[in-house]
Amino acid sequence: MLEGLEAVRKRPGMYIGSTDSRGLMHCLWEIIDNSVDEALAGYGDTIGVHLYADGSVQVADVARGIPVDIEPKTGLTGVEVVFTKLHAGGKFGTGSYAASGGLHGVGASVVNALSERLDVEVDRDGKTWAMSFRRGEPGVFDDRNGIGPDAPFTPFIADSELRVIGKVKRGVTGSRIRYWADRQIFTKDAAFRHDELVARARQTAFLVPGLAITIADERPGTLAAAAEHAAASGTAAPVGAVVERFKFDGGIAEFVDHLAPDSALTDTWRITGSGTFTETVPMLDAQGHMVSTEVERTCDVDVAVRWGSGYETVLRSFVNIIATPKGGTHQAGFENGLMKAVRAQVDANARKLKVGQDKLEKDDVLAGLTAVLTVRLPEPQFEGQTKEVLGTPAVRQIVANVVAKRLTEILSSTQRTEKAQAAVLLEKVVAEMKSRISARAHKETQRRKNALENSSLPTKLADCRSNDVAASELFIVEGDSALGTAKLARNSEYQALLPIRGKILNVQKASVSDMLSNAECASIIQVVGAGSGRTFELDQARYGKIIIMSDADVDGAHIRTLLLTLFFRYMRPMVEAGRVFAAVPPLHRVVVINRGKPNDTLYTYSEQELQGVLKRLEKAGKRYQEPIQRYKGLGEMDADQLAETTMDRAHRTLRRVNVVDAEQAARVFELLMGNDVAPRKEFILAGEGLDRDRIDA
Repeated sequence: MLEGLEAVRKRPGMYIGSTDSRGLMHCLWEIIDNSVDEALAGYGDTIGVHLYADGSVQVADVARGIPVDIEPKTGLTGVEVVFTKLHAGGKFGTGSYAASGGLHGVGASVVNALSERLDVEVDRDGKTWAMSFRRGEPGVFDDRNGIGPDAPFTPFIADSELRVIGKVKRGVTGSRIRYWADRQIFTKDAAFRHDELVARARQTAFLVPGLAITIADERPGTLAAAAEHAAASGTAAPVGAVVERFKFDGGIAEFVDHLAPDSALTDTWRITGSGTFTETVPMLDAQGHMVSTEVERTCDVDVAVRWGSGYETVLRSFVNIIATPKGGTHQAGFENGLMKAVRAQVDANARKLKVGQDKLEKDDVLAGLTAVLTVRLPEPQFEGQTKEVLGTPAVRQIVANVVAKRLTEILSSTQRTEKAQAAVLLEKVVAEMKSRISARAHKETQRRKNALENSSLPTKLADCRSNDVAASELFIVEGDSALGTAKLARNSEYQALLPIRGKILNVQKASVSDMLSNAECASIIQVVGAGSGRTFELDQARYGKIIIMSDADVDGAHIRTLLLTLFFRYMRPMVEAGRVFAAVPPLHRVVVINRGKPNDTLYTYSEQELQGVLKRLEKAGKRYQEPIQRYKGLGEMDADQLAETTMDRAHRTLRRVNVVDAEQAARVFELLMGNDVAPRKEFILAGEGLDRDRIDA
């Protein structure tokens, strides 16, 4: 029979999920969430997290401070009870916290059990109190030769003692907890993830308006990465630590705007309300005994929603600011309320929207939705200690009622702005439904066939002979002149060609129906053969690689970005799988004159590289043909040159497009080609070196 913290050390996964970086981060969240609960209860508005170079971490708050007086049942100080006893804390009674994230009373004690060393300092009653633990056992470290888990440790033999190590001004309260995770428990590669910590801190600051959270990271790896990023962006490298601070007063509406991956179709609508329910739970009576009591609970619901022009769904749900990534009863209620309100409005406007007999599904309504759902209630029931799923049954109906009622008011509003936005939203939902139904009907026809077998493929496609998808390549080439040369330069066994007429539609601004009715976009989607948007199936793609081959000039770059925006928005799995590439054609051809033997040909890819090559040739006393050939486009190359530089697998260079590149392209397009004019004007005005002489006017 394992007692107390022994059980945690024997079965850590039961309490923190795993013993890799995920579990290590979970421990940190447990400590941070205790400080956040204080802020939620109205005590303190500052939390600091410091990651030290030695691998330890400190969480500090300016709240009430952990109680230092004796807990009568155990005879131990409040600090020791919190850090050594499972299922002990201020959240089991009814007076301390109305709604909190730490509920199971195992957070701090589990972290202590899995730490090689933990130090806690509390400012209370005009004094600074301190206590240290080694793998959960209280005692004293001798820190004369440096603070760390390897310092000599003396455990308390009889009674434990809460030391007074200093004085503070009257009224100053707060807690500081620093710990070193136990490497006997956690895997060797387990580490605190800076990006995840920053994302969680930002998220918490959004959820608790007015709370300031500071992250300071002085680990060498983080400093090196920050210095590299600073060098690339031309900013100053951080000294000592990478510090980031988050504070937001706009709450979850601001959070939705931050999360949204697309341009807005509707405003961010705020839906709030509450409901009550009763449940029978064991409660502490005045004598400290558990008595089954029927209590009435209040559940507060706060939701922010907005629909965008894309089809991605971003839904974040929280219970007392604890993230529930796997959903639960509150998320089920939100989806029910959403469906009820939207279905009712679509039915009411069925004739105008030309709905027919088709029925809306959840995915049609969720397409393009960005939402943050938060509920606050006392003692929520979670499924497991990791708190990823909310289980309280009554919350489902409360959330569904609040969402359905308020959303119905917005969608049936006679107010001018809301009425216009509701009409656009209902059209989008119905369009999603229709595209889903037509995609299902055409799904069976989207199989790999060559142009002879399937007359529906564009006639301008020059397909390859091979049926091996992994080996095949589709080159999207700019214009018919490049197509003629590429046909002669390609290996027709596995290289297919599809010409496009210059610049395709800017899909960042266009609707789904406009995109599908655009001949160039439609032929690309048709030739790839795996559908688009939500119906895209990667294993149905007809080619292993998609290679965008455009001219090495600004127009070519523009065409490439337009194509990348199309792939990123409607065929993203191709980009995520690393199957979309950009060809890298040369800019210059230098012919080196050799006496008595054939001339050498050198290709360069930038002006800088050309100058370097010419200097090198002059230094070596070699002559080259003048003038140097400058390729204005792919059509200027003959087939041998195009094959050698851009198409032949043995010699070509391809640039793989990753999701970050595509996201950046989409962001730049939203800035420069979206519907909002102001950012475009700012960008042009801020353009360096823009003068009247350079404008063709």
